[in-house]
Amino acid sequence: MKKILFSILITSTVMSCNIDRNPYGSMDADLVTQDPEANLGALMNGTYGQLKAWSDPMHRLGEYAGDNMMIRGNSTDDFFEFISFVRRAENYRLQTFWDYGYKAVAQASNIIKLVKEGQSAEIDNKLGECYYIRGMMYFYLCRAFGKPYYQNPETNLGVPIVNGTPDDVINDLNLPDRSTVKQTYEQAISDLKKAESLMTINKGAIFASKEAAQAMLSRIYLYMSGTYKTPNAAYARLSVEYADKVINSGQYVLLARDQFMKYNTLRPEDNKETIFAIKRLSTEFTSDDFENSIGSMYANINGIGWGEMYASAKYLNLLDQDGRNDWRPGHVKMLDARAAFIGPTYEKDAKTGDYTEVFRFIKYEETKDKLGNILKANNYVQAPITRNGNVVTCKDGDQTYTLTVKNAQEESYTIKYKDGKIYDGYVDYFITLNSGYPQFFIYKCAREGEDSQLHSPVISRLGEIYLNRAEANAKLGNYGAALTDLNLIRTRSVVNGAYPSLDVSNASKRIDRERQLELAYQAERSYDVFRNGEELMRQYPGPHSQYDNIPATDYRVTYFIPQTAINSYPGVLTQNPTSN
Repeated sequence: MKKILFSILITSTVMSCNIDRNPYGSMDADLVTQDPEANLGALMNGTYGQLKAWSDPMHRLGEYAGDNMMIRGNSTDDFFEFISFVRRAENYRLQTFWDYGYKAVAQASNIIKLVKEGQSAEIDNKLGECYYIRGMMYFYLCRAFGKPYYQNPETNLGVPIVNGTPDDVINDLNLPDRSTVKQTYEQAISDLKKAESLMTINKGAIFASKEAAQAMLSRIYLYMSGTYKTPNAAYARLSVEYADKVINSGQYVLLARDQFMKYNTLRPEDNKETIFAIKRLSTEFTSDDFENSIGSMYANINGIGWGEMYASAKYLNLLDQDGRNDWRPGHVKMLDARAAFIGPTYEKDAKTGDYTEVFRFIKYEETKDKLGNILKANNYVQAPITRNGNVVTCKDGDQTYTLTVKNAQEESYTIKYKDGKIYDGYVDYFITLNSGYPQFFIYKCAREGEDSQLHSPVISRLGEIYLNRAEANAKLGNYGAALTDLNLIRTRSVVNGAYPSLDVSNASKRIDRERQLELAYQAERSYDVFRNGEELMRQYPGPHSQYDNIPATDYRVTYFIPQTAINSYPGVLTQNPTSN
């Protein structure tokens, strides 16, 4: 009896010609067609299963290359290349992202090939889920390995379009080279529109749905909508259209401020704002697995986690632009609700058991390397303070400074430092240092349902959809509509913080700011910067090259195709350029 192979690694068909039969094996075609609903359920579980392994490198590619976080020091792990913008094809995390992305494409495609539409609403819905997963994968792969859409999508390369197991994988396996960015986006859009048409059953946020497909289409069209300086009105209108569909569906609501501040603790199936998330369970992890989870790099929770990456000073400054967010025990005040996902690790004095008051600020310094080149850097200072009435002084090294009040209520001050520069800062408690950097832990990717590293990565949520519509409307010149959506998101986080206006002079800055604050640690930031033709600037403390700005046209904006894929590809698989 003919066997239909459902679970293949793309690295099997694309790299080694061996078909992977684990963990989901093969099934008789007759078996599936005789009882499609029962067997499709198991197959769909396998397809969703690919997303779990894929979501880890997906997060690291998108978030580490942005400016929301910093790492305490250099690392030998391949993810450090995402932070440092060193690009190598021999990167196992890139390989995992590629492999599991194409595994999901392959499994979804094989189900689509086998099962006929129109048998029942349930079967059509599962087929729609397959189309959603495949379309989403092509988009995510293309935005990582292809240049931003506004840059010649007709000629720039995207990724190979390989929809399922070839008919004869042994004797006639010759796969196509990479399609263009435009062609890859067209494939993703085609799949997602097909998904939209097939899905009529919304099973909750841990399954694909019609609204999930519409949410992804809203984002894709936003990526195609050009930059603020040179917008593409046709695609911007389509982004608005699909955002409207999600918002008007009535399926989702924005969480109230107090609930939003606990977003990371809510299970996706219990969260009314989440449209689609990749469900994870505690039982899938051992303690060692949690050590290597997404959240473990951002925080140590109950002794689990490396806690080596912290909120960047740039992100913290964005949170504080409208006033101080204070995390100090006894002084806690979250002016911006999104500050609730950050947690400094305050350290008590070993002798007194009290917190030590310090003046925390960031100073600029220049040093020279062995060749005499000037190295520019910014570094944290936590200088112990002394109070004498209303006069506050701090001591750094052998020098004592009298601080100038900036805002007494917020305990913000300025210091005229020994280098002649004036710096702003806050009176704070001493924060534990790790390699010289204060630990501003990030909890947005942890604590789901419990105080652990459990996290179900969010792919789409309603907050993003309002921001999509705001940006698309701004690119269309509909500033009133854009302002309404932008302030809906903003005032949830900053009470009475509505922007008074939005126009051509400030739209890009204000919308970009809210996207950065709102979507931080959801693997969107680096792509948001580059798709709008902006330059990534990371002039804040950390071991990265702080003054190596990355323009959107830099070759390092795209990742290299994994060398293992190129070496074993049955056909030509063109690598990305290694220089500008």
